[in-house]
Amino acid sequence: VTLHLNPISSVHIHQKPLVFLLNSPLPLVWKLKTERLAPGVRRVFFVSLGSVVRFEKGNFSLSAEKEEKVFPEKNEHLLQWAQKEYGAVTSFTELKVSRNIYIKVGE
Repeated sequence: VTLHLNPISSVHIHQKPLVFLLNSPLPLVWKLKTERLAPGVRRVFFVSLGSVVRFEKGNFSLSAEKEEKVFPEKNEHLLQWAQKEYGAVTSFTELKVSRNIYIKVGE
């Protein structure tokens, strides 16, 4: 699955930390394609067991962290866990089948 990350239109370059929980019942290769995200900013990608994150060429991977994690099984529990762990959830998306996911990040 390719995850496309771009800032919202009102933000020229996104410069804030981000945390992503990438959960799947089957192990996946998550391919990251990014545009206009500032280098050197902390971005964390938690993936379900057996999954991996691959970054496109560039220095984005130098400031990104990847970690496998056991997530709660049901989406409601995952959302509650994320809210408890991080204090807020700004976006939650559930897809049954997808090759590309487009996410706008920003204020």
